[in-house]
Amino acid sequence: MATKRDHVQVTSNQPQIDIEQMNRRVKMLDDRLDNLDSIVTSLVQRVMEKPLTLEITCPKCSQPFEINITSNIRMRGKA
Repeated sequence: MATKRDHVQVTSNQPQIDIEQMNRRVKMLDDRLDNLDSIVTSLVQRVMEKPLTLEITCPKCSQPFEINITSNIRMRGKA
């Protein structure tokens, strides 16, 4: 028994064009994610090299206190 799908023939290049456009978009997204990863990695490396000080005021007693964060961890890239 033949179904409708068996008789459908593709007469245009539209599906091929859609696939090519989707491939270009995926490639652009991949490039953007790579760039974002590079930016975040660079930012984290800069922050980890220097001490970070947070000054917070207690909401109950209004007493200020400091939190110092330092790191001696060396970040490693991909092997």
